[in-house]
Amino acid sequence: MDNEQVKSKKYRKGQSKLANQIRISYMILLLPSIIFMVYAFYNLWKVNERYDAMLSSVVKASEFSLDFKEDFDYETYLLIVGNVTLEDSGIPKSLSDAREVVESLEDYTGEADNRKRLESVGKYLDNLEVYIQRIQSNMEFDDRYEDNITIWENDVQIVTSLIEETINEFVYYENRQLQTAQLETREFYLDIVKISTGIFAFIVVFVTVISFWGPLWITRPIEELVKSEQKQLRKAEFELLQAQINPHFLYNTLDAIVWSAEAGNQKQVVSMVGSLSEFFRSSLNKGKEIVTVREDLQHVRSYLEIQQIRYQDILTYEIDVPEAIFNYAIPKITIQPVVENALYHGIKNKRGGGRIIVTGGDLGDYIQITVKDDGIGMTPERLKNIRDNLAVEKPEDNTIYGLYNINERIKLSFGEEYGIGIDSTEGGGTIVNIRLPKILTEIVKK
Repeated sequence: MDNEQVKSKKYRKGQSKLANQIRISYMILLLPSIIFMVYAFYNLWKVNERYDAMLSSVVKASEFSLDFKEDFDYETYLLIVGNVTLEDSGIPKSLSDAREVVESLEDYTGEADNRKRLESVGKYLDNLEVYIQRIQSNMEFDDRYEDNITIWENDVQIVTSLIEETINEFVYYENRQLQTAQLETREFYLDIVKISTGIFAFIVVFVTVISFWGPLWITRPIEELVKSEQKQLRKAEFELLQAQINPHFLYNTLDAIVWSAEAGNQKQVVSMVGSLSEFFRSSLNKGKEIVTVREDLQHVRSYLEIQQIRYQDILTYEIDVPEAIFNYAIPKITIQPVVENALYHGIKNKRGGGRIIVTGGDLGDYIQITVKDDGIGMTPERLKNIRDNLAVEKPEDNTIYGLYNINERIKLSFGEEYGIGIDSTEGGGTIVNIRLPKILTEIVKK
């Protein structure tokens, strides 16, 4: 009895330790979300601060454009009539302040046209400095008052008008750009904040619930759970590889249809479009992953009809599978990739073309689909490499991913005793046998 109590205490202690570890793990999961939220709010604050600074610059530029011309023209006139000296006038400060404003605006604007406008303003300010120097030089002579007035009227006032006009254009375009960008940015970040808040709230509730109730739901061994997750992951990878087959084939077929249409082969175009339609109808198959042998053979037939038109000079084919096995189950798009390999790696590389034969039969405990070609075959070394890569968890040879995908999908669907076998003779062709269980599709559905 005491021994049982000790065991019970140890079990509860171990269970409590596991539960605490799980709770800690869930809390750790919260850290990335918290960091993301802090990062999002910080960036929102920084962006808004930057836009506020940019808008303040535009306001500063607006004030500059309003005051600069009037003040500079007036100060220059006072200098000419002798009321003030250059050092006592506001001219040096006006020029210095104007350059500071232009430099600060250059730091904020990202529009090329506005940068050119600021460059123009900088050149205008250089011109004003030259005019002031000329006026100052003329004031050393008593008979050059009229020259200074001419410089003031024809040079200084015109250039200050150009500066005012250019700054006004800058303010207009920069303001329009800033307002649009600010609205878009604020909407974007507000959406992020809303979504992040929702996600954060959901995670908090979810983790809180799971952290207390999750340990009670752990009834299966961890090893079994990991195997199940790995199986789902591998299945997802295979489905992704399978999805990559169709676009490549579609592009080539559409090109062939275009060529036939341009050549005026109307019947051929109709035939290829019909076969292509049937091919993709079979591929989609209402989302079913397990289909009948009949359906997968129809998919292969549509594929070969299209390819025979494209490669009519080098390809012939035959499909001879007994109807007795038509209703048995097979993973969708199993036979077609094998046929495609036979065409591209066997027949196309052989002079004079070749033949692909698809056969099948009931072998007692299982059924078998065979794809045979009389192409170039492969060397014993290459055959051994393919067989070795089919047997490992992740093949090193990327060129056999199609066969590897088929083999693993069959094993995941029906068991390790099923899959594909391959045999080949260099110069004599290749044979691929697809071994499947005798399971009707109705049983699979149930």
